[in-house]
Amino acid sequence: MSGAPDPRFALRRITPSEWVINDLRYQADDPRHVVACVYELAETEVEVVWLRELPLSSFYGSAFEVLEEVERMQGVSRATRPVSIPHLPPLLAT
Repeated sequence: MSGAPDPRFALRRITPSEWVINDLRYQADDPRHVVACVYELAETEVEVVWLRELPLSSFYGSAFEVLEEVERMQGVSRATRPVSIPHLPPLLAT
């Protein structure tokens, strides 16, 4: 048994120069299933059309870099610890 969790995203080649990134949490007929479309512009450059609101670039070196960036973005917890507010003792009335 492997200790690695099931992958959430998958890169799937559609044509020799086009890929899609799928979110495996959703069924194939769910519109949320496709996260992005990736198009090869040159051997070392791809353009991404995002189908979700993600603050990521539109250009990468390869389709695999796009997949890694999506995984990194979704793996980061947006929750933070509460900010500590210093407390001062009450002022003394004179």
